[in-house]
Amino acid sequence: MFLRKKIFLSLIIIFLLIPVFVFAQSMEKEKELQLMESELNIDENIISENIQHENFKAIVLEILEEKEIKNENSNTIKQQNLKLKILDGENKGKEIIYNGIGDLQVDSLNEFKVGDKVIMSYDYDINGEIFYYILDYVRSFPIYILVILFFVIVISLNGIRGLRAIISLFISFLVIIKFIIPQILKGVNPIFIGIVGGIFILLLVVYITEGFNRKSNMAVLGIFFSMIIVGFLSVIFSNMMRLTGLSEESMFLVSMINKTIDFRGLLFAGVIIGSLGVLDDMVISQISSVCEIKSANPGLSNKEVFKKAYKIGVSHVGSMTNTLFLAYAGSSLTVLLLFYVGSKGSFTQVINTDIIAIEIFRSFVGAIGICLSMPISTFLASYFLETKKKIIY
Repeated sequence: MFLRKKIFLSLIIIFLLIPVFVFAQSMEKEKELQLMESELNIDENIISENIQHENFKAIVLEILEEKEIKNENSNTIKQQNLKLKILDGENKGKEIIYNGIGDLQVDSLNEFKVGDKVIMSYDYDINGEIFYYILDYVRSFPIYILVILFFVIVISLNGIRGLRAIISLFISFLVIIKFIIPQILKGVNPIFIGIVGGIFILLLVVYITEGFNRKSNMAVLGIFFSMIIVGFLSVIFSNMMRLTGLSEESMFLVSMINKTIDFRGLLFAGVIIGSLGVLDDMVISQISSVCEIKSANPGLSNKEVFKKAYKIGVSHVGSMTNTLFLAYAGSSLTVLLLFYVGSKGSFTQVINTDIIAIEIFRSFVGAIGICLSMPISTFLASYFLETKKKIIY
C-alpha cells in the first residue's frame, strides 16, 4: 500500500514538472524561430501596404443588373451589380453599390438574392475612389440554431452529465480563444502554450465531466502520459520530415499581423490539442472498464484485471483509430483529391509535398497516441486504482 502511494505521488510530481521542462526546452527553439524568420524573406514594405479595412454586415436591397458569362471550362458564371444597406459600424444605414459585373472571372462567386445578408469590406482603386466587395454570407443565425440543437439533444439524452460535458466544451473553447491563441499571437512559443493549454483543458474536461474522484485522478495521469508520447513523436517526426507548417493560410496570417510565428511549433500544438479529445474518450473508457471488472470480481489479481480490460481495449482501439483517420480525411478531402490525382503520376512525389506530409504526420502521430494510451491507462488503473465492491463515480 505504501509503495503504491509513493509511486502515485512520484507520478504526480512528474506531472507537475513536465511543463517546466518543456518550457526550458522551448527556449532553445527561439534561435530556430529566428532562423525561420530570416528564411521567410517577407517584404515588409508589401506588408505595410496591405492595410486591412474593417469588415461590416450589409443586406441586399436590390439586384441592379445580372450577367451570365462562360469561363475557360465552359461553366456558367453569374455576375451581379447589387444595391445594399449597411447594417452595422459607423456607416450603419448607408446604401452602397456593389459592382460585381466585370472582366474578372471568379468560379466560386456566389449568386445573391434580395434579403441576403453578407459580410463586406472596401478598398481604394488607383484613382483613390472607394469600391466595395463582398467577402461571404452572414451565417450566424443557422450556426446558433445548430449549436442550440446540439445542446438540447446532449442534455436530453445525458441529463446532468450532458450538461457537464457542454460546460467543459464551452470552457475548452474559451481556453483556446482567450488564452492559447492570444499568447501565440504575442510571440510566446506555441509548443509551450499548446502543452500548458492542453493540460489546463485536460484538467477541466475530466474533473467537470467525471467529478473529483479516484477514477478522474487516474484518467488525468493516463491522458497526460499519452500526451507526452504524442508530443515527443511530434517533435521527432516533424524534425525528421522537416515540416515547416507553412501554407498559404500561414503566409496570409503573417501579412495580417506583421510578425512571424513559429509555424512548426504551431503544428505541434495543433496535434496535441487535436488528439486530446480522442485520448480523453479512450482513457476514461478503459479506466471505467477496469473499475467495473474490479467491482464485479474483487478477488481478481491486478494482472488478471489488466488482461480482461486489455481485451476490451483492443476493440476500442480499432474503432477509435478509424474514427481519427476518418475525421482527418473528412476535413481534408481537398488534400485527398490532390493525393489521388497526383498518385497517377508519381506517388513518391505527392507524399513528399509539405501539405500531404503534414496530413500524414497528424493522422499517424494521433493514431499512435491513441493506440498507446490504451495499455497505459489500463495498466495504471489495474495496478494503482483501488476500488471497493461498489464504485462511487
